[in-house]
Amino acid sequence: MIANSNEAYNCLEAAWDQIVSECRQVLGSELHYQAMVYHALRTSGGVPVQKIGMNVKQYIQTVASEMFTKLADRKHVDFRQGFEPIPDVVIFGYGVNSDWRRRNFESTLKHMLLAIEIKASERAKSRLGAAEIKTDILKLDAHRQEVRELGSDFIPVMMIIDTAHLESERMTAWSLGQSRELATSLGVEFRYFNLDRVIVDRNESSAL
Repeated sequence: MIANSNEAYNCLEAAWDQIVSECRQVLGSELHYQAMVYHALRTSGGVPVQKIGMNVKQYIQTVASEMFTKLADRKHVDFRQGFEPIPDVVIFGYGVNSDWRRRNFESTLKHMLLAIEIKASERAKSRLGAAEIKTDILKLDAHRQEVRELGSDFIPVMMIIDTAHLESERMTAWSLGQSRELATSLGVEFRYFNLDRVIVDRNESSAL
């Protein structure tokens, strides 16, 4: 069973080889890769179906983080109260009770154990850039701040699936370095792989 963040992290570790191996075999959209990560966590990772959600819409009533406050302020004045993060894949604790509905936001926020944001190199004649990755890393950090305000915590993971066959459609060394540096500075775990390279930067957040 999965009772805490360390156990959720162990599930990710157990699923990691399958994630890398299977994602390298296909070319797809980010949503497709999200589903593959979900599947690997369920099978190799051993995460029960009642403890894992994909694209779970949450709602933060009183926003605390600077980033989410700024994002909320961009909305029309009638819709600025609160903020809705939608993490790609999350492993939850017991208290979520298998209920991923928006109305259950108090539980889906408080009982997060590990959250993964996924970016993939699905860019025709283009490539993933540092700006996109940095935005997701900052969102993970802000999300964690919000959950800590509620008296809980979770392990944030940035996962980049850079499996484009053409090198011109993969991240540059500079973009990769910039992204890794930001993740390390914020305590966000950074996982990256392409067709012949795997990077795992474990941070202090991986041992709550």
